[in-house]
Amino acid sequence: MPAFIPDLPVILAFALAAFVLAVTPGPDMALFVSRTMNWGRSHGFATVLGATTGIAVHTMLVAFGISVLIVTAPALFWTLKIVGALYLVWLAIQAIRDGGGILVTRAAGKQPSWGRSYLTGLGINLTNPKVALFFVTFLPQFVSADDPAAASKLMFLGLEFVVVSLPVVIAIVLFAEWLTRTLKENAWVGKALNWSFAAVFMAFAATILLAEGRK
Repeated sequence: MPAFIPDLPVILAFALAAFVLAVTPGPDMALFVSRTMNWGRSHGFATVLGATTGIAVHTMLVAFGISVLIVTAPALFWTLKIVGALYLVWLAIQAIRDGGGILVTRAAGKQPSWGRSYLTGLGINLTNPKVALFFVTFLPQFVSADDPAAASKLMFLGLEFVVVSLPVVIAIVLFAEWLTRTLKENAWVGKALNWSFAAVFMAFAATILLAEGRK
């Protein structure tokens, strides 16, 4: 077996952990749903691709030890928390203002590009310190510090995380598309969902501000 592939028990244990994290509600899940309900399946998938890229970036940072500096340096980590919280506040505002890109009830002529949806998904993971904390504190638990192939194994596990979580997020996008078709004639439902998404983003913004680095 190549050196960069962890042992089978490690692969299976991490797959279970990755699945649990993937089905746990978070701001990225709310974003996938809201983008799909606004602009259709393609924009939902573009957002998923952006979020997945963010996961790949975090994996690379962990593998090369850069994220540790962010989490252990109070000033840098506090800056990351502020940026992440402000980003979620901005998404909450977009969810309820007229013509916003998150609205369930579409605004004519306001459809964003796929690139913008991709960047929105990328931003929600890159600016979320909870994601950084997860990868810095959890991912390394599955490799040995004195393993010469530790960096390559971390990258393998990061790829495994993407493979395990993709079916979950794809199912979420498809469900959101079905829900949109079912409820699109009910304007009050769309308005309620707009405010619900805003509440979710604001709640996670508050959670991020309360997140702590290593004590």
